[in-house]
Amino acid sequence: MKYLKLIIRIAVAVILIQTLRFKFTAHPDSVYIFTKVGLEPYGRIGIGVLELIASILILVPKTTWLGATLVLGVIGGAIMMHLTQLGIDINGDGGLLFYTAIVTFLLSLVTLWFSRKDIPFIGKKFFAAENN
Repeated sequence: MKYLKLIIRIAVAVILIQTLRFKFTAHPDSVYIFTKVGLEPYGRIGIGVLELIASILILVPKTTWLGATLVLGVIGGAIMMHLTQLGIDINGDGGLLFYTAIVTFLLSLVTLWFSRKDIPFIGKKFFAAENN
């Protein structure tokens, strides 16, 4: 189980990190997406920075819960943009970005569940309840 948790965290970090080159190099697809939702260029760069921070936090055992929470917020926003403004298919990608966001969201949710005992203030309550 220890290795499964690590593999899931690494998968989330890899997904986030591999998209950063598109955001930070102003790839035309990334610029198109952020222009369409009215967040170009500051939103594109800001979201990229948040994703970079989240990918680091999710890999550090003591901050995994924080990284997973940040990923849920950022990717949750991306999913909402797909559902409300962008659509599922972006520039003929067949929904790849959308489905990758769904997978990333779900993996982060699982990661947060696995690390729930590490959440300050409420984590100890979860941990204590599980041991009774």
